[in-house]
Amino acid sequence: MRFVAGHFGEWLQGCLGPGGPVVLVTLVCPVRGVRVTRIGDGPLHLAGAPALINQAQAARLLSEIGAAATGQFSIAPDLPPGGGAGMSTAALVGLARVAGVDDCADVARACIAVEGASDPLMWPAPDRLLWASRRGAVLQQMGPVPACEIVGGFWGPPERTDPQDAAFADIADLVAAWPQADLTGKAALASQSAQRCSALRGPADDPMPGLARRLGALGHARAHTGPARALIFAPGTVPKGAEETMQASGLTEVLRFATGGTP
Repeated sequence: MRFVAGHFGEWLQGCLGPGGPVVLVTLVCPVRGVRVTRIGDGPLHLAGAPALINQAQAARLLSEIGAAATGQFSIAPDLPPGGGAGMSTAALVGLARVAGVDDCADVARACIAVEGASDPLMWPAPDRLLWASRRGAVLQQMGPVPACEIVGGFWGPPERTDPQDAAFADIADLVAAWPQADLTGKAALASQSAQRCSALRGPADDPMPGLARRLGALGHARAHTGPARALIFAPGTVPKGAEETMQASGLTEVLRFATGGTP
């Protein structure tokens, strides 16, 4: 069995300048992901979550990494597809690893071949990368994210990523400011990225800016495609009742987790 951690939206996502590639800095969620287990031999068969990746996608992934398109696999995601939490990428990465392929660049290339867009979950520290999600390429090392606590949930319907969709805000200025920013600065940059996305792509009534102010968060982040939403706190500063307040504002599957820091 291989567990691949997902993410919970992005610290940053948008175009790297006018007409530039879609890039992102992912917000790692180490406590939710996908477990992939080989449960038998024989013809290729997926059990557990056929809606996450289908058999044709699994066969393409295995072919791309040079593995036989055979075997029975259980795919068990912690979160629903289309949530902006990287479950389909995590399933593909887990399948590649169970098949014996761990090379990050090879797995990234295969994920792009299957879905046309990918999160950087095959890399050991994905939140340290400026990732071109439609190219499957690392553009820049961005340095570590400071340790923080996230309270997140889902607001709105599922939305699967369209790899042809490049209608994102320009975030070149946010990317340039990111490496030298401390946690407070990174939370502010994440809030700007989220707000630019909401202004361009909607929804107009996103509750996260108001919740951030109400709960004293440093900032907020979102899945720039999908309903994942997050409040960003310094370690140990999440106020009592934060989860209940978010649930009362319409967020579902609310959870708290730690992310960032130096491994």
